[in-house]
Amino acid sequence: MRQQIADAKRIVVKVGSALVTNHGEGLAHDFIAECARQIAALHADGRQVLLVTSGAIAAGMQRLGWTTRPHAMPELQAAAAVGQMGLAQAYETTFLDHGLKAAQILLTHEDLADRTRYLNARSTLQTLLDLGVVPIINENDTVVTDEIKFGDNDTLGALVANLVEAEALVILTDQKGLYSADPRTDPAATLISEGRADDRRFEAMAGGAGSGISKGGMITKVRAAQRAARSGAHTLIVSGREPDSLLAAARGEAIGTLLYAVESPLAARKQWLADHLQLAGALTLDAGAITALAVGRSLLAVGVTRVEGDFERGAAVACRATDGHEVARGLINYSSSEARRIAGHGTQDIETLLGYIDSAELIHRDNLVLL
Repeated sequence: MRQQIADAKRIVVKVGSALVTNHGEGLAHDFIAECARQIAALHADGRQVLLVTSGAIAAGMQRLGWTTRPHAMPELQAAAAVGQMGLAQAYETTFLDHGLKAAQILLTHEDLADRTRYLNARSTLQTLLDLGVVPIINENDTVVTDEIKFGDNDTLGALVANLVEAEALVILTDQKGLYSADPRTDPAATLISEGRADDRRFEAMAGGAGSGISKGGMITKVRAAQRAARSGAHTLIVSGREPDSLLAAARGEAIGTLLYAVESPLAARKQWLADHLQLAGALTLDAGAITALAVGRSLLAVGVTRVEGDFERGAAVACRATDGHEVARGLINYSSSEARRIAGHGTQDIETLLGYIDSAELIHRDNLVLL
């Protein structure tokens, strides 16, 4: 598995606020310079590297003289707007020192939830890579709201890995990797060297949230690895404070925690669907419908026992078991009001109930992905 990291030609590198901003005390120019140097070395080795960076809000806080992260959305957006200027300038300057051009890409979830904008973002990133440019990607915190934000850049890093079909996601953090327990409170905690990305035990080991400056924590990194694995990308969580840690990771050395993908990558359209972070509604399915989905069949109205949400035809919705566990998601062929009227009824009843039949399936299997 480590060799697969070493063989990766396209790598997404994610760096967190604690590293980029010296734990919130202004931009860590030494770290940014080191990061650029190592990425330049990978570039010279024929690798394509995309950098997902946190730090805009933390950098803006420092410039504005704020010592604690604000809670009000306008203040967070203002801090991001101020900090993004210095963050972009710092990366541009350091990459130019190595003869590399950098490009700033700011994304919101809406950019990736809309199919057309998703494909446009993919094409732009692909073109930049073909031109030998290093994309510097961050969430567009200046306009983001609670309804559309990714929530943390670990998730954004995984989404970018899926978007460009990267073979590896390397998350540089201020910890050596994932431990069996919190090493700050449990002296018996041991470093996890590697494991399957879909091993749910790692979520319990990862514990709670991050610091007051960073938004994530180890739990978001574990979940990012799960998401990245859907497109076949392996995730390595490694300390960004160790000398040449990115280069060592890219050589396949046994550092950090490797959470590897084991399943075949999803088809591109289904990957896009799986990456929806906000869904318009939810359907509760009976046992028979869940069994049918598991063997590759479409979802029929007769297998739906409950419809939640207010949505239009073509919206992305969750498909859940009776215990609330999400088993699939898909693009629905009927609006929420129509779905409620035909839920639990056979296909032969749809025209009688609605006055017409648009589709025999509530969700066609081509527009449905199992989770």
